[in-house]
Amino acid sequence: MQALLLIVAALLGLVLFVGAALALFAGWTAKRIERTLPPSGGFVEIDGARVHYVERGEGPTLLLVHGLGGQLRNFTHSLTERLDGFHVVALDRPGSGYSDRQDDANARLTRQAAFVAAFIAAKKLDRPLLVGHSLGGAVALATALDHPRSISGLALLAPLTHQQTEIPPIFRGLAIASPTMRRLVGWTLAIPASLRNRDAVMAAIFGPNAPPRDFPTRGGGLLGLRPKSFYATSTDFMAINHDLPAQEVRYAELAMPVGILFGTGDRILDHRRHGEAMAGKIARLELELVDGLGHMVQISEPDRVALFLRKMAGKTFAPG
Repeated sequence: MQALLLIVAALLGLVLFVGAALALFAGWTAKRIERTLPPSGGFVEIDGARVHYVERGEGPTLLLVHGLGGQLRNFTHSLTERLDGFHVVALDRPGSGYSDRQDDANARLTRQAAFVAAFIAAKKLDRPLLVGHSLGGAVALATALDHPRSISGLALLAPLTHQQTEIPPIFRGLAIASPTMRRLVGWTLAIPASLRNRDAVMAAIFGPNAPPRDFPTRGGGLLGLRPKSFYATSTDFMAINHDLPAQEVRYAELAMPVGILFGTGDRILDHRRHGEAMAGKIARLELELVDGLGHMVQISEPDRVALFLRKMAGKTFAPG
């Protein structure tokens, strides 16, 4: 019995040692990443949370909202430089990039929509064209439904529009219900797992297009390795279905111009379920499908996306 207790104690000590070593490695990695990729814009306080954003140019405003696990560098990598003639604002959603999140409940779509509306008010943006990518598309739709006077139109890039019946394999590790477990995984296993699976993840989110070699830095991919980023991404993921089913049945309420651009090669969200299924639900819908394009449309085909945004801006900001 005494020998068994010694073995158990030794194993417990080993587990604690490995966990502590992984936590130290995670903290060291996060600091190195933040030194390499510091904040690139300014900050504004929204409801007690510090929000990171960048802006450039003059003209009608385009407000860019990124997707799950992303941050504003997903847009500044290739797209924003192609949008001359517009006042372009890209933000880090709360919990992402360098923006804070005060409460896990703020991950819900309705709360993220309220945040977008509050950001627009705080920055005194004049009813922008709201651009949402992936999960950011669901947030943009929620904003249009709950705060229609805050914006003039929607331009959605590979958006999440309907509840997913199956979890894409690369997202299964995010399905953690317990906040404590999310935090534990973020500080121990998340970085080694991400490094091990990075090629498969890049193939999924960019495929069939090739991921750019500078995505980890210029595109901000490395920021997703930080423990707090994993925690926020898992929290976002677990919150999606709280509001999305109820949101789906309201799309007919949208009277503003709405555009959707989807790649038919998207390996994350099916263009038929999340794009074509919107036809007939929204009166002023403009649906554009691009053969063979993957999920990260704003990086893989920035010129095509810029043309799409200009077209939607023309419909949104047209006189009368």
